[in-house]
Amino acid sequence: MQLVSIGYGNYLLADKLISMVSPEAAPVKRMVAQARACGKLIDASCGRKTKSVIMMDSDHVVLSAWDTEQIAEQFQNKEEKHE
Repeated sequence: MQLVSIGYGNYLLADKLISMVSPEAAPVKRMVAQARACGKLIDASCGRKTKSVIMMDSDHVVLSAWDTEQIAEQFQNKEEKHE
């Protein structure tokens, strides 16, 4: 079980993460709105501006205040330590 930091004391299981995208695109905004309506939106931005949208294998959508590069860096650091 590998945890990846998504900022401000929030973590996700690395095995459950499908993708990370920028929140500016219209299709991503629609996906966030749909997840909110279905109760599958998790806001882990701690009141800050959302810089990345993370899709999980459980159909949950997670909002983070860290950008995708910062999260990917955390993921890569965990991979290097694991090896």
